[in-house]
Amino acid sequence: MEKPPRPGSLIRQHPPHERGGRLILLGILSSIVFLMGVIFRETADISSVLVKYKEELCLFYYASVNRLQTLHLPRMRSIWLTALTFCAAVLSQSVTIDQYIDSESSIAKVGVLANIGPSGAKSSGAKAGVVIASPSTSDPDYLYTWTRDSALVYKMLIDQYTLGEDISSSLRGNIDNYVSAQTILQQVSNPSGTVSTGGLGEPKFNIDLTAFTASWGRPQRDGPPLRAISLITYANWLIANSNTTYVTGKVWPVIKLDLDYTAKHWNQSGFDLWEEVSSRSFFTTAVQHRALRQGAALATKIGQNSLVVGYSAQADNILCFLQSYWSSTGNYITSNTGGGRSGKDANSVLASIHSFDAAAGCDSRTFQPCSDKALANHKAYVDAFRSIYTINSGIAANKAVATGRYPEDVYYGGQAWYLTTAAAAEQLYDALIVWKAQGSLQVTSTSLAFFRQFSSSIQTGTYASSTSTFATLTAAIKEYADGFILVNAKYTPSNGALAEQYHRNTGVPLSAKDLTWSYASTLTAFASRKGFIPASWGAKDLVVPSVCVSNQLPMVPVTFTVVASTVWGESIYLTGSIDELKNWSPTDALILSSTSYPTWSITVNVPVSTKFDYKFLRKANGVVSTWESDPNRFFQSPASGNSVLSDTWR
Repeated sequence: MEKPPRPGSLIRQHPPHERGGRLILLGILSSIVFLMGVIFRETADISSVLVKYKEELCLFYYASVNRLQTLHLPRMRSIWLTALTFCAAVLSQSVTIDQYIDSESSIAKVGVLANIGPSGAKSSGAKAGVVIASPSTSDPDYLYTWTRDSALVYKMLIDQYTLGEDISSSLRGNIDNYVSAQTILQQVSNPSGTVSTGGLGEPKFNIDLTAFTASWGRPQRDGPPLRAISLITYANWLIANSNTTYVTGKVWPVIKLDLDYTAKHWNQSGFDLWEEVSSRSFFTTAVQHRALRQGAALATKIGQNSLVVGYSAQADNILCFLQSYWSSTGNYITSNTGGGRSGKDANSVLASIHSFDAAAGCDSRTFQPCSDKALANHKAYVDAFRSIYTINSGIAANKAVATGRYPEDVYYGGQAWYLTTAAAAEQLYDALIVWKAQGSLQVTSTSLAFFRQFSSSIQTGTYASSTSTFATLTAAIKEYADGFILVNAKYTPSNGALAEQYHRNTGVPLSAKDLTWSYASTLTAFASRKGFIPASWGAKDLVVPSVCVSNQLPMVPVTFTVVASTVWGESIYLTGSIDELKNWSPTDALILSSTSYPTWSITVNVPVSTKFDYKFLRKANGVVSTWESDPNRFFQSPASGNSVLSDTWR
């Protein structure tokens, strides 16, 4: 149960090799460097085969040296930096925006489909409709399926299908496979619980649809609403095309479970989409709001009227809470309520594009892409990376740069990400769609700094599409948005493969190869640039309640007791699947009293009539030593009164 960092979120520390091993590795490295030197002396008209060979050698070399760095050999640094500079020169591309989109569109689509079971070229072993995060199996091992990533990928595919961009029968079959796979996955008992005790918050599973039971950051509450959003989009299309029976029989049951989970748990903490901070997250809150708003509309459409009031009420409460992330002093969205960071995070940009509803215009209450708050946040987020990445050096303050997750990132050294840089472009493309449709744009005091990147003399006001100011600003912003795509293009290998990240100093791709989310985010950015408008989800004309109401239930006391013998310095702790039991956090687990040793006990106030899972663990001098054996224990709290649970350590 103990949650480690997501693979690579802290730089792994490897034990030093013996001297003989160092010499052997140094010899191998020297050979690689010599061979690279020979290759790099080739003439400029080198053949495409040799170019491909050079790229593969660079990527192999980078992975090798990245591991050798852990040997802490001081003389290796200059070799490492020199060779990476060579690799960056080989891998970077200089293409126009149209050239890149023309070539990368098909590559990215193939890349997505290759990572979906059962017939995907790189997803061997995955069940039908299961999305693997990446075929990478080591450093990092991403050969799993994440609820969040899968939902985002299928939302892109569902949009392509329902908007007529790809109406192939094979894609339709793939989408139906996803429905079937998620039907199974929701029922899989896992470390977060069962389907009725919090198990829908489990972030990832094995690709054969079995539970992943090792330590991880759980729960993550963005998966259920994202899955609901993707399937509601599909359900609405099916209903419009006379297939309501399939919706009510197959699709709605999956959606309802996710909506019920979201309505119940939205005001509880969980790990953010980067799986590092357990708190409230802007991205999670935003997609929870959208899911319940859409869910209420779908429930009305299919006659599930008894659910509409509950979903709508919680959607209103979430919308109210969503406003609390805005920092009026900093003029940006504080993406997490915890974690000790600045809050400038791609989380906020991703939330804006995944909440896009063109019918809502530039509404700031839902942080639409062209809203003054979303634009101000875009500037604050992008500017946070201008001075910390070497590859951004020398780029003007009003030009696009590579971006990452957040400026304090240390995962793989805190590198640039393809998907976050694409998201920065997509938000602006979405904004341009709305400005064009409504025939004007507005500059407020909140968004003034954003617009002054493109016109230093611009003043607050509304500018009609017939004005030269509108034409000047939209043209400059379109060029700015294209710039983010071109940054990614520069560091995309000639074969079009997109890893998770690229190096902040050299641009060399690294971390997980062929990341499905990288391909999907690239395709959604391209679609937005083309002017594709996803279906409205009901963001127009919403009213923020004057008083925010929590969905938290009344509490009842539950006393947990466990008979357990311990050694000197060892204590018994408790954690579980609800906030009151610290959401499976071993670090924050509750210590039990040993007053009646060997019976340990603690009384905790928990929500009434709530099913939850829990488990005991041992800590020796504050460090986790042992968890109880599986399975998790479970309990449903009473509607009133109190309860005493009597357990024995196992």
